[in-house]
Amino acid sequence: MNASELLVTSDELVRLISTPNLRIIDCRWSLVDPPLGRALFNEGHISTAQYMPLEPALSDPAGSRGRHPLPEKQRFAETLGAYGIHNECSIVVYDDGACTFACRFWWMMRWVGHTDVRVLDGGLHQWIDQGLETTVDLVEPEPRKFEIRSSLTKTCGPDDLLGGKHKMIDARSRDRFMGQNETIDHTGGHIPGAVCYPFDENQGEDKQFIRDPDRFDSLDRRDSIVCYCGSGVSATHNIMALLLAGYPEPILYPGSWSEWIEDSTRPVER
Repeated sequence: MNASELLVTSDELVRLISTPNLRIIDCRWSLVDPPLGRALFNEGHISTAQYMPLEPALSDPAGSRGRHPLPEKQRFAETLGAYGIHNECSIVVYDDGACTFACRFWWMMRWVGHTDVRVLDGGLHQWIDQGLETTVDLVEPEPRKFEIRSSLTKTCGPDDLLGGKHKMIDARSRDRFMGQNETIDHTGGHIPGAVCYPFDENQGEDKQFIRDPDRFDSLDRRDSIVCYCGSGVSATHNIMALLLAGYPEPILYPGSWSEWIEDSTRPVER
């Protein structure tokens, strides 16, 4: 996949914004302040955008499958339909600029078989930085039917990670990877054998993705690469970055670290 299939610039979105069947999704979210994303959306968003939160739209309740387990595909399809999204839609998704939650939505759209979905590179940060306008107007979508199609993504479970056949990369910060300053999950550390590629190093100061083929220089393109993080959100950011760097589609471990540590028999490394 090339960058034009994965990302859209603010200038491109300006030209596309009145296109029939375009849907714009705002995924701003805060793990420490869940209502914040909606509040920020209400203060201003890109014209025609609709707000879709991580909880509950893009995840099931926390439990043994981790902090943000994937919802059933059918429930997600029904959510999409309620937003007026159908299989002929072109979709652009954004968040504040970090693109973690936008990438989660992007990945999930491909998970249910939708190809025409792109992330706004640099998110709302880039949009505002270019002097483009926001609005407080709300869209009332006409409900449509979204049909699930063959998945374009790859997933694995915790048992698949035992035995060393995959190259695992962890998207969390280096201190959390090393089991230090863990303030989110009850156990610190990482899956044995994993290497750390923090997701926030995938972008420059302007919040745009770095197209650097050497970003993941310790990985072989022939490796079976598995991306994980704390709860299957920022791992999708690394999937995006790997595709931009020319790697084949990596595998997502959706439950990630927060699922891994729910079974005390699974090994932990610090």
